[in-house]
Amino acid sequence: MKLHKTLTVIATSLFFNTIYAASDHASACNKAYDKMDFPAALSFANKALDTNKNDKDALLCQGRVYSGQGKLDDALKSFKLAEQQATDGFDKMIIALVSGHAYKDAGLYEQAIASYEQSLQLAKSIKSKAFERAAYQSEGNAYLNAGKYQQSLDAYLAGSALAANDNERGESFESIALAYHKLNQHDAALEFQIKAFLRHEKSGTLDQYAHSSIELGRYYAAAKNYDHAERTLNKIIKFAKDQGGAYYEAYGYCILAQVKAATGDSATAKTLIDQAKSIAKNAHDQALADDIEKETKGLI
Repeated sequence: MKLHKTLTVIATSLFFNTIYAASDHASACNKAYDKMDFPAALSFANKALDTNKNDKDALLCQGRVYSGQGKLDDALKSFKLAEQQATDGFDKMIIALVSGHAYKDAGLYEQAIASYEQSLQLAKSIKSKAFERAAYQSEGNAYLNAGKYQQSLDAYLAGSALAANDNERGESFESIALAYHKLNQHDAALEFQIKAFLRHEKSGTLDQYAHSSIELGRYYAAAKNYDHAERTLNKIIKFAKDQGGAYYEAYGYCILAQVKAATGDSATAKTLIDQAKSIAKNAHDQALADDIEKETKGLI
């Protein structure tokens, strides 16, 4: 689902948008990057580097843009140049973290994990619990993508111990639930997803609340608690409709279709899938359409 702009990305973005010493063009690059406007971001980075080829913040932003464009070698080159300008452990920690993101996005999970481990050790050395947690979460994500679910769970559990507030605890609990789900430990997945849902219901964004509700419905179904799954999903579908959240309405239909198929109601499952597909078509949302196909392939 689309919400997995995880806390590691958020934490990194918060850093890049609060580095007060950054040049104007480097700051503009970071803001354009957060809007996924890569051409504008790259233009700002180049302008900053035309003025000062050693502008560390511009080099970091340039590298993140290259990574976003799938240009791993160019990204790593920019990060290497930025590292040459690093003056303390904090700078080196950030460079290791974003290098890990670049490797992960390129599917090179072993290299990503090595970079995240370097970032983790640097975070510990400077006593930054926020970035220590971000490094653990990043390691967990890389292990998860690599199919190493137990290592992923271990990293997520370590990171959760460093959560500073309910919002962070909700994010960590949701990651732990996903790892347990991948390990087919459905009761444990359900336990942590309930914890995540309660935190997001209390202090999360509407997106976090909707996402956690749908995953809660998924895990109820995986634990064969179909009545709870259906009630949870119908509640979030209604909420999404009332809030104009077409994406989560459609996704709710997908997971509810899975519940209906599991209980032998194929006709209703087909109707729900058709409703979800209709929403994606009307919204011209190809990413949503792809998610729907992935969730419902072979279901009926």
